[in-house]
Formats: sequence, structure tokens, C-alpha cells
Amino acid sequence: MIFTEYGKDRKDTIILLHGGGLSQWNYRDQAKQLSSAYHVVVPVLDGHAGSDAHFTSIEDNASEIIAWIDENCGGQVLLIGGLSLGGQVLLDMLAQRADICRYALVESAAVIADKLTGALVGPAFGSSYGLISSRQFARLQFRSLHIRDELFEEYYRDTCAIGKQDMIAFMKASTAYVLKDSIRSVQAKVHIVIGERENRIIRQSAEKIHTAIAGSTLQIMPALYHGEFSLNHPDAYVQMVNAIVNDPKEKE
Repeated sequence: MIFTEYGKDRKDTIILLHGGGLSQWNYRDQAKQLSSAYHVVVPVLDGHAGSDAHFTSIEDNASEIIAWIDENCGGQVLLIGGLSLGGQVLLDMLAQRADICRYALVESAAVIADKLTGALVGPAFGSSYGLISSRQFARLQFRSLHIRDELFEEYYRDTCAIGKQDMIAFMKASTAYVLKDSIRSVQAKVHIVIGERENRIIRQSAEKIHTAIAGSTLQIMPALYHGEFSLNHPDAYVQMVNAIVNDPKEKE
């Protein structure tokens, strides 16, 4: 796994985990802003553009990042944030290690298995993978994701760089992921964020996470689609992170 670091001389560490099919640019603006006060680490999840390994499982990605924290951060960091697939990796990290971070910001993570979509991933990509290199097709996909226009070139470049088997693997893993029972023992203060215009599975997943983790908060962002909060509103994301870690009530 590849780790890019900002503000390496800062004391407290924040780790940000990008969404499936994306890469480090998902959190680049946030990392630059937060690096004035924090050591910010943005990994490239396995199987994605710029990674050094094929995707195996969400659990393996979680274990890899935990091992990196053990080696470089003394076993715990200040905050971990994750979007979608990255949010699932974050939840699995919390399930594997209850005290891996003091605060967690989970955005738009599915924890209810979608068997129908999972069954269709292989056949769908088997027949349409060749279209990924088409700029016209990529532009249509990009618009459907509601990502701000200035990120298109990086989206297109990195989507083209993902191998077919890796894309199928992480998409199937994401549709099959369910919340581990051990998440109930988490010691981090967990904040859950979704967009108002998310699909049913994401909305129900957010409620399930909120119910399972005592003391967690759930915030629904008005008028936003899946992933729009971190992708399109980096300033607001940074404000939320700062509010979480600097709130006196959070330190109780």
C-alpha cells in the first residue's frame, strides 16, 4: 500500500481513505489545508491507480493500514475519515482494533449486503470494461457521480489505470460488506455523514451503524448525493474535522 504524507512534522495524525474507483485526489484539498496543524496521511487503497498491490479484501486493506499505524504512529491516530469503500475499510479497522483512533468520520458507507448488485458486477464489467477508456463514456459516468468538473481529468486517468479484475474485486467486496459485531466495542467517537439524496442502502446502512455504535452521531447533509461532501466541499469537510477534534464535549 502506498501512503502519501503531508505535514510530517506535526504531532497528531489524521488518515483519510478515498472512495472506490477514486484515488488520493479525493482528499487532496483537505490534506493540504489540514497539514498546517496535523500530520495527514492519504493511502492509495490496494487495486487502485497508483497502488502497489492488487485488491484482495476490505479486511486486508484495514489490516495493512493498522500495521502502518503500529509502525509509524505508536498504535493510534487522532482521526480517520473514509468515503464509501474507504468508509468500509475504516469501519473494519474499528472492528479489528477498537482504539485505533480517537475520532472517526464515516461518509456514505454501505454495511448491508446488496446480493443482486454483487452478482451483476462481474458480468457487467466483463462486457463493458473496454468502454472505460472512452472519454465520452467516462464523462457520462463522471456526471452521474456528481463530482466537481475540475476533477474529471484525474478521475478519467485513474479509472483507466484500474485493472479489470481489481475493479470487479473491490466492487464485489463493497456490495457484500456487512458490519462486524465487534464494532459495538469501538472506543473511538464515531461521526456518520450521508447525503440527503443517497440511495436506500446507504441511508439504511447509516442508521445501522448509528444504532450499533453507542454515542455515535449521524448527520444528513441537505441536497447532497453520494460522496459529494468530501469530493465537492473540501472546505466544509475541513471545518467538520476541526469541529470534531476541537469540541470540548468530544474530550470528555
